[in-house]
Amino acid sequence: MLKNILNLLFAPMFVVLIHYFELKLVVLGYLLMAIVYFIYSYMNKNSFQDMIVPTVYILILSIGYYFSSLQSIKYIPLILSSIFLMMFIDSHLNKKYMILGFTKRFYRKQLSSAEEEFLKHGDLYWVVVMSINTIIHFYVVNYTSDAIWAFYSSIGWYILFVTALIAQIIYGKVYAVKMYYR
Repeated sequence: MLKNILNLLFAPMFVVLIHYFELKLVVLGYLLMAIVYFIYSYMNKNSFQDMIVPTVYILILSIGYYFSSLQSIKYIPLILSSIFLMMFIDSHLNKKYMILGFTKRFYRKQLSSAEEEFLKHGDLYWVVVMSINTIIHFYVVNYTSDAIWAFYSSIGWYILFVTALIAQIIYGKVYAVKMYYR
């Protein structure tokens, strides 16, 4: 929960803080928080996938600090989106069924065989969603203001994901699961 709140506040707080403080000082503060988060995750023996996010933060924040570059910091959400896109592509190509796994972990009821079949194909849908998200992040980083970047990097992509999830659930319940009953 705390991790999600911090990810949500990363971009807007960064923009606010650089308005009041020197860029290098803000980056250093974020870098120290990322290092603490990395050490905490490591000590809790989190999985490799859980270590990706703090590692990306540390690498990009270090580059941003060294070059005193806001532009490099703005690439953090884009890089994370690209990593998640690659994870969904890998899951789809290697039939790891990531969406089915997430659903089984968080959905308390027993899934029917038709629902499981539908969810096995969910990774491809999320490859498309993550591709759209990555393209939007690329555009926002390179062609919009810091305020628009802060909005999309904190709230905008949640809106995209919630909309995509609702669309997938409605499609699954109304049409797709019935298709697999045949």
